[in-house]
Parts: sequence; structure tokens; C-alpha cells
Amino acid sequence: LNISHWLLGIEKYLGSAENLEIWKVQRRWTGEIEDPRSSERRRSNRNHSTYPRRKKKRLRNTLNMASEMVMPAPVCLIENTGKQLVANQEALKILSAHKNPLVVIAIVGLYRTGKSYLMNKLAGKNKGFSLGSTVQSHTKGIWMWCVPHPEKPNHTLVLLDTEGLGDVEKGNNQNDSWIFALAILLSSTFVYNSMGTINQQAMDQLHYVTELSDRIRAKSSPNANGIEDSADFMSFFPDFVWTLRDFSLDLEVNGLPITADEYLENSLKLKRGTTESDHNFNLPRLCIRKFFPKKKCFIFDRPTHRKKLGQLETLHDNELDSEFVQQTAVFCSYIFSNSKTKTLSGGIKVNGPRLENLVLTYVNAISSGELPCMENAVLALAQIENAAAVQKAIAHYDQEMSQRVQLPTETLQELLHLHQACEKEAIELFMNSSFKDVDHLFQKDLGAQLEKKRDDFCKQNQQASTDRCSDLLKDIFSPLEEAVKQGVYSKPRGYRLFIQKMQELKREYLQKPGKGIQAEEVLQEYLKSKESMTDAILQTDQTLTEKEKEIEVERVKAESAQAATKALEEMQIKNQQMMEQKERSYQEHVKQLTEKMERDRSQLLEEQKRTLTCKLQEQAHLLKEGFQKESKQLHNEIENLRRNMARPRTVCV
Repeated sequence: LNISHWLLGIEKYLGSAENLEIWKVQRRWTGEIEDPRSSERRRSNRNHSTYPRRKKKRLRNTLNMASEMVMPAPVCLIENTGKQLVANQEALKILSAHKNPLVVIAIVGLYRTGKSYLMNKLAGKNKGFSLGSTVQSHTKGIWMWCVPHPEKPNHTLVLLDTEGLGDVEKGNNQNDSWIFALAILLSSTFVYNSMGTINQQAMDQLHYVTELSDRIRAKSSPNANGIEDSADFMSFFPDFVWTLRDFSLDLEVNGLPITADEYLENSLKLKRGTTESDHNFNLPRLCIRKFFPKKKCFIFDRPTHRKKLGQLETLHDNELDSEFVQQTAVFCSYIFSNSKTKTLSGGIKVNGPRLENLVLTYVNAISSGELPCMENAVLALAQIENAAAVQKAIAHYDQEMSQRVQLPTETLQELLHLHQACEKEAIELFMNSSFKDVDHLFQKDLGAQLEKKRDDFCKQNQQASTDRCSDLLKDIFSPLEEAVKQGVYSKPRGYRLFIQKMQELKREYLQKPGKGIQAEEVLQEYLKSKESMTDAILQTDQTLTEKEKEIEVERVKAESAQAATKALEEMQIKNQQMMEQKERSYQEHVKQLTEKMERDRSQLLEEQKRTLTCKLQEQAHLLKEGFQKESKQLHNEIENLRRNMARPRTVCV
């Protein structure tokens, strides 16, 4: 099968070039593309002209197969050129195609410690991320592999493999700290991979964690004291998983068995003392305890004999140490079952396009010499998505109004009711798609656009009614006008015949359906335009006395005045209806905004409660270990968090 014809057929019927672009990107990265269908189907479907006879459902299934095979191998997401970090645009295109929520797993550690092997296992493959078999670091920058999540339907598992930290060949390890920071910022689960036990050397190698507060800003403006507390970081930091490779110790303390998690907890205990050595000992442990809300530890035996380590990609499980195989399976099972969807503050689930924007924002900040700021990144993302949410809501309004409204409507109220229903749906759509709308600027923009749309529909409705009524009047009254021209009514008693005919035609006009809101006004304008003709027939009717003619003139004037009064009353009613509609629109905005703020508030409180629980637990541990100073500092953070939780929220539109 010619692959371009195959994709062209899918694109033609489903109207999307997105997957075609992804496949092109993959061809540049992998050098080839695999057709998901069998050789038999390839032989039988060579003729592109067969596509029109296939069902759309079958095409969608084929496209879904293609989507699942979009990434047969990892691609480099963030390149480390040696001088700076650069986001790879082709990889970003692949990432942006994944619209489902993402579970993002990032792994970091010293080079040549087997990080890539674990990530390949998470992808369900033996090959993928480069393992290498020498003392050189193989992975450069941050590589990405997007695969369907094995346990969470409609979720994508994004695996980020980072280049080995501490590679002596790099000379300048400045980018190591940035890669470490980016792995934390982008992931929902952060895996730190190291060799052997958790000793001081292992902690010293984890010095990057002590630099996080110097590399990452949680808020654009720090607290009044100029310092961000750990709650700011804990609110968006990922879960922390420490994987210990080639672990050879027995897990026991004082002769009693302990779990790997208890081993990690014991290893993170602080040392009493005030010396510089004590400070250096405590600092990385304190940072891990304070920054990461959830911590987990896994140990792994050596997978096989040292000489076979370079062949791990080709070895089957029965050729590896059975304990290692079991430990790897337990690790993968935990990641699949417990790793959370990547979310931003307020419970905003991250999908491919959102992660793409975060990558760009963070990398651009680093390249420009600034610190990546979580709050600024979220606000920048909100600007993009809220603008799109406004357009999405307007497009929905336009579509629904075009389907529901048949112009002209019989009454203004009928049109306003349809507008109100479509406006409500548009606002709901915006509320569900938007977030972090500072000062409600985008909602105000939506409101202004919807108001203009309503006014435009009112004008269109008015014009449609005017055109319809004008055409009706022309059809109904043109024979009468032609008769007047022929002099049919320029005779004795002609005026009364003319008036009778006029009344008859007016009744016919008024009985016609579908005239709209301008029916009376257009009729009166028409009658007014024919006053001279009516008066001429009146004056030429010799059967009428001067007194009768005067009476008739006054009657016509009275009818005209009565019609004008009625028109004025109708105009006042329409104005009142428009004012009431504006008020209903405002109340709908307030109602939905209040509900959204309540949902956001509840979500924020849940996040703050989880953070508060973690802080209280950490404070209890510090007190138990006898660290009064650190406990007092944490107490201040806890009180600050409680004040924020108690702060009321107001609605102002």
C-alpha cells in the first residue's frame, strides 16, 4: 500500500492533516514508517479509488490504529546543544497531537545507571530509549515517548528520559541543574535513579534538589519577607520515587525487616548539630522532605552478570535475575496504578497542547536568563487557552443560532429567548474551557461579543422582516396601484370603493404569516407614502360634499395618529424587552462565574488541605527528631497556609 494514498484517504474523509504531519515527523526521526495493516490488506487495497466505498467508522478505526503507532520510538523533546537547551519543534508537534490528559513520568540520575531500561519497560518495550553499553552518556537532553496508558483509558503516558547527570565529558554541568529542574516542572511523577544504597555520597550527588529554590519560582511575586515557602513548591511538585539499582544490602534495622519506603524514611532523617558538615548533611534531606508531597522507594538487584549488562535490550526475562524481573514488574505496576494525571494549580488537567506550551515557556525563560516561574507559565497558558475558549464559545453560539433561528421571527421576544438559550450554552462552554481568567477579562470580552451578536441578529431580524413585508405589500397592493393609474377609482363613489378595497387588502396583508416584527411599521409607512394618492381620489369624488371630505381627512389623520401612538408603545415595549434581556444576560454571567469560582475554590481548598496535611506530618517528624528551629519555621508556613485557606473570595464582573 502506498502510505501517502492511505493517509490521504483518511484525511479526505475525516478532515484532519494532523496525523499526516505526525507521520511525516516520525519518518524524519525514525527513517521509516510501519503500515499497521497486514500484507494481505496492503495487496488488496492498492487502488486509492476504493476509499469512497468504505464506511467512515472503518476509517476512524484505522486512524485510531495510526494514532497508537504514532510514536514507534522516542524523540528528543529538549535538545542540549552544550551551550543552551532548545525545544525541538517537530517533537512539540507530536506532543500537541495528544489531546487526552497526560500522565508524565520523568527519570533523572547519574549517567550509566540504567534509567533508560526502566523507561523502556514502562513503554512495554525492550528497545526504545538508548541504553548504551559503555561509560559514555548516551541520552542527551530530554527525550520523550508518548504511549497509550495501559491502565487509564483515554489517557496518554508520557515518558521523559533525561541525559545522565555528572557526565565528565560535558565539562560544564550548568545544564544538568536545568534538566533536573525541567524534569520536575514537566512531570507528575519524578523518578530519581541511583546506584547502590542511600548514603552521603548518594545525597551529595542529589545536590540539584538543594538548588531548586534558586532555579524555580513558584510565584511571580514572593511573600512579604521575599521568601517562597515550601507550600508554594509542594502545590505543583510531582510525586518523588527513588529507584536504587544494584542494591545489595538486607532491608532491616536492628535485626528487624523494613520496607523500601521505611528505608527511604530512615535515610532522610536529619542529624543534630550546627556545623557546616551537619548543614550539608541535612540540606538535601530537608529539601526532599519539604518539597515533595509523596515519596516512594524501590530497590533492584543487579539484573545479570556484569559482562551481559550491555545486552539488556536483547535478553529475555528468563535470562535475567528473577528477583530483578519481579522488582521491575512491581515498579511498573506502581507507576501505572499510582502516578497521577499531570495537573496545574486549580486541578487543571494537562494535555498535549498544554504541555507543549509549558515546555516552550520554561525553555524560553531559561534561554533568556530568567528563572522558570510556575505561576507565569500557567498565566501564559491561560492567555492562549482563554482566547481560544472565547472563540470556541462564539463559534458554538453562531452555529446554534444559525440552526435554531428562522428570520424573521414573529416577535422580538422569540428571538431574545433563542439568544438567551444559545448564550447560556456559550457561557457554559467558555467556563468549562477557561481558567485563571485574571480580572475576568476574557469573560468580559465574551460578553461584549455576545451582546454585539445579539444586536446584529436583532438588526438582521428587523431587516428580514422589513424585506418580507415590503415584498408582501408589493404583491398585494400592486394591482390596486395599477387600477388607480388606470383611473378606475377616479369616478363618482370611487373613493368609497377605493377605501373598501384598501381595507380588504390590509386584512389580507395582516393575515399573512411570517411577516416578523416590522409588519405594522412597514404597513404604516406604505400607507403614509400613498396619502397623496388617497387624497387625490377623495378630492375628485364629486359625490362627496366638502363637509364629508373634511370629515374623511380628519378620520385619516386620526388613524395615522393612532398608528403612531401604537408604534411608539411597541417601541417602548421592545426597549423594555432589550433591557430585561441585558439584565438576564448579566445575571447569567454572574451565576455561572459564581459557580465556577465555587468549584475552583473547592479544588484549591482540597489542594491546600493535602499540602497542610503533609506539612503537619513533617512538623510532627521534626519535633520528634528534636529540630525545634526547623519546626518553628514550618509552623509559620502552616499558619500562612491556614490564613490563605480562610481568605474569602468575592465575585466582581
